[in-house]
Amino acid sequence: MEKQKYDGPILEIDKLSISFFTRLREIPAVMDFSASIMPGEALGIVGESGCGKSTVALGVMQDLGVNGRIVGGSIKFKGEELNTMSPERLRDIRGSEIAMIYQEPMASLNPAMKIGEQLMEVPMIHENCSREEAYTRALEVVTDVKLPDPARILKSYPHQLSGGQQQRIVIAMALMSKPSLLILDEPTTALDVTVEAAVVELVKDLGKKYGTSMLFISHNLGLVLETCDRICVMYSGEAVERGSIEDVFDDMQHPYTQALFRSIPLPGADKNARPLVAIPGNFPLPHERPEGCNFGPRCDYFQAGRCDQGYIPMEIVKGGERHQTRCLRNTEIDWNAPITLGAQKEKAPIGEVVLKIDNLKKYYEVAANALFGGGDKKVVKANETLSFEARESETLAIVGESGCGKSTFAKVLMGLETATSGDIFLDGKSIGSTAIEARDTKTVADIQMVFQNPFDTLNPSMTVGRQIMRALEIFKVGNNDAERRERMLKLLDLVKLPRAFADRMPRQLSGGQKQRVGIARAFAGDARIVVADEPVSALDVSVQAAVTDLLMEIQREHKTTLLFISHDLSIVRYLSDRVMVMYLGHVVEIGSTDQVFSPPYHPYTEALLSAVPIADTKVKKKHVVLEGDIPSAMNPPPGCPFQTRCNWKSKVAGGLCDKEVPPMRSLVTGHQVKCHLSDAELATMEPVIQIAAE
Repeated sequence: MEKQKYDGPILEIDKLSISFFTRLREIPAVMDFSASIMPGEALGIVGESGCGKSTVALGVMQDLGVNGRIVGGSIKFKGEELNTMSPERLRDIRGSEIAMIYQEPMASLNPAMKIGEQLMEVPMIHENCSREEAYTRALEVVTDVKLPDPARILKSYPHQLSGGQQQRIVIAMALMSKPSLLILDEPTTALDVTVEAAVVELVKDLGKKYGTSMLFISHNLGLVLETCDRICVMYSGEAVERGSIEDVFDDMQHPYTQALFRSIPLPGADKNARPLVAIPGNFPLPHERPEGCNFGPRCDYFQAGRCDQGYIPMEIVKGGERHQTRCLRNTEIDWNAPITLGAQKEKAPIGEVVLKIDNLKKYYEVAANALFGGGDKKVVKANETLSFEARESETLAIVGESGCGKSTFAKVLMGLETATSGDIFLDGKSIGSTAIEARDTKTVADIQMVFQNPFDTLNPSMTVGRQIMRALEIFKVGNNDAERRERMLKLLDLVKLPRAFADRMPRQLSGGQKQRVGIARAFAGDARIVVADEPVSALDVSVQAAVTDLLMEIQREHKTTLLFISHDLSIVRYLSDRVMVMYLGHVVEIGSTDQVFSPPYHPYTEALLSAVPIADTKVKKKHVVLEGDIPSAMNPPPGCPFQTRCNWKSKVAGGLCDKEVPPMRSLVTGHQVKCHLSDAELATMEPVIQIAAE
């Protein structure tokens, strides 16, 4: 059954308001929101968590649950009003005309059904296709989303696929009925950057192939730049600015948009000379929004008596046909004025070596048949001969995709695991084979960790102050409770939290505030080394800036060595002094930040750099897409660990990449690469990221 072509807007949202009703009150989640998407167009909605992006998507899907209601405005799909549509008509449209891809792929897949059956259901239910026809379609779509061996994938269960493969299946499922509108809600948040780059590339290509219009919800401005034609910035339930990507990125006309851009590390930002500027204050709760402009209390350009009065409408920006802003003062503000810089910080000089890792290996033995524990033992090579040093006051970033061994190394360093061979020296003392129970208090206090998810690391039934004091007790800091309480309040000052927070429970804190408590606890015993494992990836961009700035400030004051584990290379470039790139348990490149970010690169580093979305229209990137997923550490390829995905492999003669692990070799002082490419080949590498001249 062919769908009719439609020329008007595919989706037209006009003055939409959505509220959730609790026993106590009505909570307005979205107010006065308008947007339209033309055929084949992609619209990105960006903003911090809690601003109403996903609520808009659920409103379009008419899936607001029992408490959610559309209380004003209209949503038209191809000219038809969705709000008043019958449940039968809605069922026809959902899944066939409008499809949605969620953040967590496993939430959309049935774990007990084979992939093929799940895909074939769509055309069989919506279009009464025969099984044979549905199977052919499923095979075609799985091939379209670039999955290896499609016939085998159709016979697999979801748990047999990696996260990136599962997300591709969800995209394939959404495309099975060639929908006119595809809604993507943070579809790549859970994926590695290289997989994200491939999925984004895929979504763009498929959008062109099927002529699908897209509503792309994200908090990542770089991703929206790479995938969308138009952008809408939301803050606290309202659209505050919208227009084409060029209009909004190059000629922003709302203080919130400007503040968002100032809090993300673009190429050229420098942590000492040009630090990121965090947005002051906190996001308002939905039932405590201020009068007038929602952003007023946090805005640099706020004018009392004007910005805090009545309703503020969206206004057209002069010279921009579809460029609008919700700011009364947009014509009075000099948008090109230079940023007023905070006090420039002097970096503490890098001191002596604090940590030395010498040929560290960590292998795990697992039963080949994990379910019944029988069969042969298999060895998982999580870390292969790691060697490096870290100095006082230095930030060493450890980057790589998930499964490369970053977190295993962190566990060995913390003493949660012990090394299989090799050693770790802290201030010259060997600790690699000492488990955490056997380490003395000082060693435990010296190496602390800040985790990725602040929610998992705090005890929900203990006040914030008590949790920090508990750490002080364990580290034997202070002689009595009064001394420890004083030290705990000083730690709250250090992480810029009000002292009153000492009596709060974790549930009363936002994500960024919880992460600060985690940092305060890590620094309770004056840690020499802090391992920060993706400490900002679960936080909003504006909060990320504040937390990274905080880590730098504490490092300057305490001369801490920071090991920063991350896959976000923009933050790594901004924060770190040296960078270590890991792949499948191996260190494949290590050097100063400038060395690692400019050619010649290890081929894997080149691919990682090209995968990072950058929110700047002036940046030109070389395009490198890696085929395939990371091999398993249980069954690594022979020879060079990266050879199965390397785009430079053909330049090495004699099949050397398939046979031998390359030696680690120095290119210049301090810059080492584990690669078989000759110096002459490496010299031909071009920069991946180039900033066009103004």
